[in-house]
Amino acid sequence: MKTRVIHWFKFASPQNFYGLAGKLWPWFAALATVLTLVGLWISFFVAPIDAQQGQGYRIIFVHVPASQMSMFIYLVMAAWAGFGLAFNTRLSGMMASALAPTGALFAFLSLVTGALWGKPMWGAWWVWDARLTSELILLFLYLGFLALQASIDDPRRADKACAILALVGAVNVPIIYFSVKWWNTLHQGASVSMKGASMATPMLMGMLIMVLAFWMYTIAIALVRVRTIILDRERHTDWVKHAVA
Repeated sequence: MKTRVIHWFKFASPQNFYGLAGKLWPWFAALATVLTLVGLWISFFVAPIDAQQGQGYRIIFVHVPASQMSMFIYLVMAAWAGFGLAFNTRLSGMMASALAPTGALFAFLSLVTGALWGKPMWGAWWVWDARLTSELILLFLYLGFLALQASIDDPRRADKACAILALVGAVNVPIIYFSVKWWNTLHQGASVSMKGASMATPMLMGMLIMVLAFWMYTIAIALVRVRTIILDRERHTDWVKHAVA
């Protein structure tokens, strides 16, 4: 067991992780592609029409996975940032930086698809609902993280400043999740929970496959992006010069 721990710990080195990420990302990208195609096919051609919302409900197959990933990525980003603060590991800050753009993308996608869904359901593109407002704040936190990262020239100082922002902002994630329970909101509650699902099986299967596809995409793109960050930050080292050559 100790030998295995030591074996995996070596990947805390940016040089070793660079090689591992290069081997893994194509597999996750392939899985993301296949799962997305299967998920979209089920979502648009297999899942039945909703009795109340008609065809318009199908936007949930993008909206729900995007919303879930926007929250989960922020927690993972904050965890990497906190780990970097606690143990002063270089890779932690790089991973947090690699995840932030994808999290911002999903937060934006969540808001856009939510507006497209909300217009026919609520009669308005936007309302200052608790969940919508807290999701908007999440997007601003992502953008703030990216802006702060870009404004500080020293990457190590930037990682520490961004880590504090990420950890403080993490308190917003449970607010998003529990907002429909804590306040009287227009946004509906979760269709899937530990108690079961309030939707037809094909609908559930389509949504779960899309969630998994978004997971695979997130991992793949984060691994690709962290490889770029590693090359940029380690560009003065001999191993990077050798790898580029």
